[in-house]
Amino acid sequence: MIIYNVTMAVELDIHDEWINWMANEHIPEVMATGKFVDVKMYKVLLEKEDGITYSVQYFAENLAQVQLYLGQHAHELQSKHQQKYADKVVAFRTVLEEI
Repeated sequence: MIIYNVTMAVELDIHDEWINWMANEHIPEVMATGKFVDVKMYKVLLEKEDGITYSVQYFAENLAQVQLYLGQHAHELQSKHQQKYADKVVAFRTVLEEI
């Protein structure tokens, strides 16, 4: 199993709106690409007081599916997120392999 992990630090003033948007728009759009078989969202504990950090993990059957997502869909979906939340959310992405 390959995990496409997106870790995001979210400022408190947009937190509730962001959670709603992620759950009802962004994550369903990512899953609708058909490249992932499951998704889980985690809240990072023991954080700073100025924001909340989340890890969204998208599970793919193989690396080829993640590469297809990155080549065909990631830029557009990341751009939508950036346009909506600009400097209110800082994200970084990693690709992991289950051992």
